[in-house]
Amino acid sequence: MDLMVEASPRRIFANAHTYHINSISVNSDHETYLSADDLRINLWHLEITDRSFNIVDIKPANMEELTEVITAAEFHPHHCHVFVYSSSKGTIRLCDMRSSALCDRHSKCKPGFVADNCSAYLACKLWKHCHQIPEHFLCTFPATGYRLECFQKPWVGACAIMTGSYNNFFRMFDRSTRRDVTLEASRESSKPRAILKPRKVCTGGKRKKDEINVDSLDFNKKILHTAWHPMENIIAVAATNNLYIFQDKIN
Repeated sequence: MDLMVEASPRRIFANAHTYHINSISVNSDHETYLSADDLRINLWHLEITDRSFNIVDIKPANMEELTEVITAAEFHPHHCHVFVYSSSKGTIRLCDMRSSALCDRHSKCKPGFVADNCSAYLACKLWKHCHQIPEHFLCTFPATGYRLECFQKPWVGACAIMTGSYNNFFRMFDRSTRRDVTLEASRESSKPRAILKPRKVCTGGKRKKDEINVDSLDFNKKILHTAWHPMENIIAVAATNNLYIFQDKIN
């Protein structure tokens, strides 16, 4: 029979956020982590589940004066006291927890950086390289809704980039050759030791074998979250309520 994997929570950290959590980042000290929502960033200890410390709070006294929200937050990979967070105004702020308990005053600010790198819809940029998502996704969207979709930032590995897409597709880009491949996360292709086959979308009238017609794409199915193992070629892909784990071919 097929291997079934069931996850059970070991700890539950609750009652610290009022809004949807958009980021979780584990600290390099391996003892703490941060969680961020639209207006606050909290610092947790991995062994303490019933309380956290609020380290960033941008909620105004009058919500009508709200001009920006927090979109992402992440710890520095080596310095445990440094973290960054970005906002909907297109700004990245660098904070140092050694300065004060409440990091309401950032150490450095990079205005306009996020806006410049997020202005191209359905494209992911790595420094000067831009990997374009196929144009059939742009021309087939309904007039409303989908262009506001929030895909997670692409994961960058040692040799490749991975990003999610619609129809439960995810794409891999080779950083050296800039070649790309489209793969699909589905129950049919997720059997043990099954090899993922590249998927191609046909925009014309005549369809080749193994191609998918653009009109049959399901835009309600989407991969918004992906993760790459820090040391091995193992990836995790979240498709709606399913979690798929893939690894490179082993001879």
